Amino acid sequence: MAGQTPQGQEVPPGLRRILVVCLGNHCRSPFAAAVLARHGGAAVEVRSAGTRDKWVGKPAHPTMIAAAARCGYDLTGHRGVQADSALMEWADVILTMDRAILATLRELADARTVPKLTLYLDGQDVPDPWGQDDAAFAACAAGIESGATRHLR
Repeated sequence: MAGQTPQGQEVPPGLRRILVVCLGNHCRSPFAAAVLARHGGAAVEVRSAGTRDKWVGKPAHPTMIAAAARCGYDLTGHRGVQADSALMEWADVILTMDRAILATLRELADARTVPKLTLYLDGQDVPDPWGQDDAAFAACAAGIESGATRHLR
């Protein structure tokens, strides 16, 4: 049986809505969303967002775009979005890239959305490659790819 979003839109039966959140929606969460969308196929709808508004409307970090391309993902169409209560309500699960993001979202969440929050990697942070070299971005991408399957049915 199909459900409905808070806006009254039909949700196909069995579709899982995943929101991935990092600090700026500039490095980690855009890549994680691309990975989850590819591997989840038609069974998932994936969005990404950041807790800060600095990169809203802006493309992903150029070094992350390059790291993603080396892994076969295209982030060139990404534009940053800030996490808000509507996005959190939309999601069935909210994956955070680190404990600090998890804590920030817990403060923003209401009683219905708090149970949706979890770390992307089981019990550990996905290191933020911001300000680091290509190798840090590649390592971040590898960690995100390796953690994706645990979120897909």
